[in-house]
Amino acid sequence: MNRRMVLYVVGKVVMVEAGLMLLPLVTALIYGEAVAVSIGVSIAIALLSGFLLTKIFKPGLKTIYAKEGFVITALSWLALSAVGALPFFLSREIPSYIDAFFETVSGFTTTGASILTDVESMSKGLLMWRSFTHWVGGMGVLVFVMAIIPSLSDRSIHILRAEVPGPVVGKLVPKIRQTTRILYVIYIVLTLAETVFLLFGGMNLFEALVHAFGTAGTGGFSSRALSIGAYNPYIQWVVGIFMLAFGVNFNLYYLILLKKIKSVLKSSELWVYVSIVAVSVILIGINIAPFYDSLSETLRQAFFQVSSIITTTGYATADFNLWPNFSKLILLLLMFIGGCAGSTAGGIKVARVVMLYKIIKTELQRLLHPRSVKVSRFEGKSLDSSTLTSVNSYLAVYTMLFCAFVFIIGFNGFDIETTVSAVSACFNNIGPAFGIAGPAGSYADFSAFSKIVLSMSMLFGRLEIYPIILTLSASTWAKK
Repeated sequence: MNRRMVLYVVGKVVMVEAGLMLLPLVTALIYGEAVAVSIGVSIAIALLSGFLLTKIFKPGLKTIYAKEGFVITALSWLALSAVGALPFFLSREIPSYIDAFFETVSGFTTTGASILTDVESMSKGLLMWRSFTHWVGGMGVLVFVMAIIPSLSDRSIHILRAEVPGPVVGKLVPKIRQTTRILYVIYIVLTLAETVFLLFGGMNLFEALVHAFGTAGTGGFSSRALSIGAYNPYIQWVVGIFMLAFGVNFNLYYLILLKKIKSVLKSSELWVYVSIVAVSVILIGINIAPFYDSLSETLRQAFFQVSSIITTTGYATADFNLWPNFSKLILLLLMFIGGCAGSTAGGIKVARVVMLYKIIKTELQRLLHPRSVKVSRFEGKSLDSSTLTSVNSYLAVYTMLFCAFVFIIGFNGFDIETTVSAVSACFNNIGPAFGIAGPAGSYADFSAFSKIVLSMSMLFGRLEIYPIILTLSASTWAKK
């Protein structure tokens, strides 16, 4: 384990976070808010901490292997959350540090779960920071760092694989830094496009940026208590469509830029993703039709909630707690499925669902025809044994962790619907759940211990389990 390199990179990440805090600082200064002082102090602490880490632990050898990649990712996200919570805590707008940490982890992991009960009373500066953490965490903080800082190592692909969600991660182009820049250019262009559309819908620049950041990162923090439900139908359609767009594998957007449209249309994951959305909207639309006055409103509400849940964004235009159980069950299933691999969405990922289906289908064919040789294929390529093992082991570990989190949160004494859906919403980085943690509620009533556990579940979900487990393993830190 190259420990010095690990801590050196963490220091670099914390220093970058100090630079990211300049946006909320400028926002607070524009609106003349006293919270600018707390943000300024937080920037100073981040700069000092990062500077000390990079100087004290400057490595002689900058090699990064898979083990270092996982640990760097896990520790960087913990450090980002710990430092990122300071503006909320120092300003006393969130008096409890545990609550501030929960809110920040929720932001960076693009979960959108909140302990705030009166979001509209918060300062503009901290509302901007709260939503900006979504945008930064959506594509990946370390991806951003690799895009702007000269190559940290010739093996930085291990960091990319540890941070970017999905079963398989590779380079778009030969050089990893070029790959990260391409990803961020696409990300920025889509964010700016949504911002423009929101401005046309009547939002001011502050609101447009806050909600574009929340959509891009598929996080869901809003500056309004009613979330997107506070805005007109045009805004709701725009946000709903962009949520789906950010739930698509970003590699497909790169293929579009290369004019390889046929390759995009051949993506089985994309077609399954679109099909799941279409079927869910139709089924929920039929089920909730009696609740609304017109077909257009019914479709809009069904489409928006499906788009929000499958992409794990968490925005809402309706309190789906009040919907029939059939619709709530569909939304619960969508929480687990999530968006496409290589997107900013959370969940298990459509790619893994497709792979699991193909694995089961192949195994059934082998049982019926033992002598035949059947190969599982995905996106036109045969799935090797390591990929199949990876998918199966991930789902097994995912299930065990989910059950463990439900068991622990069960000690809060809430009803089973609240407990299971809260863990589902946090572990799959969705945000709003059912019961007291629904779209009209918050996580404020959960105990301090439960908030820490749910914060960890958010990190497990965003980093897809293994980086956290490996960081907590003693063998990872052994010298050999």
